[in-house]
Amino acid sequence: MGLKVSKAVLLAAGLAVGAGSAQAAVKRAPARAAPAWVITPTDQACRAELELTGRSGAVAEVSLESDGGSIVLRFAREEVPAVAFLPIRIDQKPYANLVQRTEGATAIMTLSEETVAALRKGSTLQVAWLAAEPLAAPLAGSEQGLVDLRICGAQVAGQRRAREMAREAQQARAEAEARARALSDEQLAAAKAQTAAAEAERRRVAAEASRLAAESDRLAAEAQRQRALAQAEAQRREQAAFAARYEDYQPPQRWAPYREAAPYRQPQPYRGRGYYDDDEYYN
Repeated sequence: MGLKVSKAVLLAAGLAVGAGSAQAAVKRAPARAAPAWVITPTDQACRAELELTGRSGAVAEVSLESDGGSIVLRFAREEVPAVAFLPIRIDQKPYANLVQRTEGATAIMTLSEETVAALRKGSTLQVAWLAAEPLAAPLAGSEQGLVDLRICGAQVAGQRRAREMAREAQQARAEAEARARALSDEQLAAAKAQTAAAEAERRRVAAEASRLAAESDRLAAEAQRQRALAQAEAQRREQAAFAARYEDYQPPQRWAPYREAAPYRQPQPYRGRGYYDDDEYYN
């Protein structure tokens, strides 16, 4: 009987050692890493696709998207309201968020920070209103996946903003160059117009000066002609007045009228009288 007890003790000790060895092996075995999320960049954000399934095998595709800031859940559903406030469940706990219709039957749910934190720590995402039955998707790897999603979204958004800024700068440069060209063309046109106006004014002034000079010459010639006419008329009047004044005038004679001399007579010899006493000498 003592031998049986010893065997039992040894067996129990062996089982205990084996169990301890198994537990040590379990502790030493590395934990399986959670599957990494596949993050896909788009033009404006990054997204991670999730596949929700139901008990009947129904499948619905949704995606978590981020531009580096907020995280949204994008889904498709017929007759989605324009705005709604709907819950999703993470490990059976409800989290309600704002839903907005974008285009067609597509809508987005903007997740609150509380919902994002629950997604990072949770194991199962459940949506009851997306199909005729509740749908669920595992959240393995969500903790790192959501971090990567935001990092990718921030980088994509930064690149998008850089492209937009470069495009805006290029557009601003193009508009500035267009304005400069328009201003230059306008200034050139204004300069040409001013030059043409100045040339027209110069020609007008020159023509006016020529006209005034011709008019001055004409007036001077007319004045000279009028002076000549006035002088001729004055001379004519003076001559007429002089003629009228002296029409019957006889100028005085300075000398006596001429008479023929008496025939010459031989002088007589002296008779005792004066040589010129004979009056007949003078007759």
